Amino acid sequence: MRDAYHEELDSIGESLVEMARLVGSAIGRATTSMLDADLKLAESVIAADQKVDDLQHDLEARAIALLARQQPVATDLRIVVTSLRMSADLERSGDLAQHVAKLARLRFPDTAVPRDLHATILEMGQLAQRLMAKAAEVIITKDVDLALQLEQDDDEMDQLHRTLFQHLMDDRWKHGIETAVDVTLLGRYYERFADHAVSVAKRVVYLVTGEHADELQQPTQVEGA
Repeated sequence: MRDAYHEELDSIGESLVEMARLVGSAIGRATTSMLDADLKLAESVIAADQKVDDLQHDLEARAIALLARQQPVATDLRIVVTSLRMSADLERSGDLAQHVAKLARLRFPDTAVPRDLHATILEMGQLAQRLMAKAAEVIITKDVDLALQLEQDDDEMDQLHRTLFQHLMDDRWKHGIETAVDVTLLGRYYERFADHAVSVAKRVVYLVTGEHADELQQPTQVEGA
């Protein structure tokens, strides 16, 4: 009976990894659909988000069933509760990738991204995909040091986000209000996607250590200060 219980816990972890890989792929493909004005690819990203939603619903059902049947305590309870929270982060990440694809579809056959911002948006999309791949690795390995690195990696996304705003606020901006709104939304989608990847990693830290990542990262005070 306990073997079946722990197999179910492992299965929940595997579902989280699958969700992370799916949404990581989705943000990469959504970025391509945006920059290439690829309607077929955008539609496929939009449709594929249903699988992420289905995985989350299934994971929630299994986690709630475990809570009801097994009444786990200590570490096992932390695994179940933290997994539910991670699944919510990953589901929201999938929604954000879908938002990018929907914007690509809305502006087809044009693109919402001016040519002079293609490189920045491409970099944001690639970084978002790398962050989520690292989050998936953290779920698998339970590597606390790797998990803590994600917040530092996210600084690069914040810098790219600021770069977009610098373009938008430049007096030489010539692409109009509608495009400015599109670019603002895109920047927010990528920035939030990265935040969810970091959140997943932080939850793994809590899962492993029982402490929140922010507490572990606090600098040690100098004695006598």
